[in-house]
Amino acid sequence: MGATYYRAESESGDHIEDPSEDALFMLIDDLNDSDNTFVVIQPDEDDPVWFTSVAALDEGGYEVVRRDTTRHEHDVATETSINHIARDLTIWMAARDFPGRPTQHTSNF
Repeated sequence: MGATYYRAESESGDHIEDPSEDALFMLIDDLNDSDNTFVVIQPDEDDPVWFTSVAALDEGGYEVVRRDTTRHEHDVATETSINHIARDLTIWMAARDFPGRPTQHTSNF
């Protein structure tokens, strides 16, 4: 089993190491406005430089926060599509830096 790069954890205590897009969808789909209102995804380290969170809104939909201090990014958006949130966060997290992760190479083939 490989290293854990990040972890998703919901208010209810559900957690997943290195969640896939499908796993993020399931965690977000389980959110409600009473006892499981948010999920936080961040690196599995003591002082993470980035995080993202999704919170269920009372009026419906979700608030999505993305913060990366190394890139001076801080974005807050409201979204209604769980599919869109899970896909967008998966892409965003793939672009983050993780110490010890192999360098990704691109090719012009």
